[in-house]
Amino acid sequence: MTVRTIDNLIDDGVEGRHVLVRADLNVPLADGEITDPGRIDASVPTLRRLIDAGACVIVSAHLGRPKGEPNPDFSLAPVAEALAERLDQWVPLAADVTGEDAHERANGLNDGDILLLENVRFDARETSKDETERAAFAAELAALTGDDGAFVSDGFGVVHRRQASVYDVAELLPHYAGGLVQSELEVLKTVSENPAQPYAVVLGGSKVSDKLGVIEALAPKVDTLVIGGGMCFTFLAAQGHQVGTSLLQEDMVDTCRDLLERFGDVISLPVDVIVAPEFAAAAPATTVAADAIPADQMGLDIGPASV
Repeated sequence: MTVRTIDNLIDDGVEGRHVLVRADLNVPLADGEITDPGRIDASVPTLRRLIDAGACVIVSAHLGRPKGEPNPDFSLAPVAEALAERLDQWVPLAADVTGEDAHERANGLNDGDILLLENVRFDARETSKDETERAAFAAELAALTGDDGAFVSDGFGVVHRRQASVYDVAELLPHYAGGLVQSELEVLKTVSENPAQPYAVVLGGSKVSDKLGVIEALAPKVDTLVIGGGMCFTFLAAQGHQVGTSLLQEDMVDTCRDLLERFGDVISLPVDVIVAPEFAAAAPATTVAADAIPADQMGLDIGPASV
């Protein structure tokens, strides 16, 4: 399959066209301040190329889990400020996602201007399981680009998600891979087809279901596949261990058990974990063996012996 890229889009001519870019700007915040701008920094090269080519750039992204309704704690306002600093130009933030303010600002863009939409997860349709609802929201996003719009997927951390601003909008507009997605795909191609040895992979994340395809593809090729993050507790449960109140995908326990049976010689699970009564900054944390998580404790991370 040939992937159309931002290079193809620019070669075809992008000056004066409205281009919707799905970026991954889900950065950590503390008291409204960005504590790690890495994802913002990674998004800049694609945005810079489109701006310099004269596109009218509209950026969509999410931040945190606002549960499908506007919440000022999850506003992208700090992100707009950070982007403005890095791009050295004003980055206005729409007051809504696809509403009146977003349309007015999108219509007013000139060549080389950029607009950041408010958090797409302020609209419950973004992550809806109902395809009709997602499609309706995607149509509203696509409408912001007018008659000659295009879509650039540059949020590598979200490209696997069947969500309106990621998946469904690509069904409606000419779509292209951004520079970040291109570079990550090249790395994945190298490590999956011709990796250097010894070859170890570290996987994290909260859901086994999100990483199942990666595990299936890489397990036969690696020397070690280290499982961390929240999904390690589903693997521990598959081994028969109690995981207390830790994050657990119960419907994936049998799948994890099968993976361990087939690839147990390469899959490495934590031997100890950090636990606390709840997921909160002030909660007292302790370290326990991975096979001895108390029933009233929640696993938060791998322990020091597992690093």
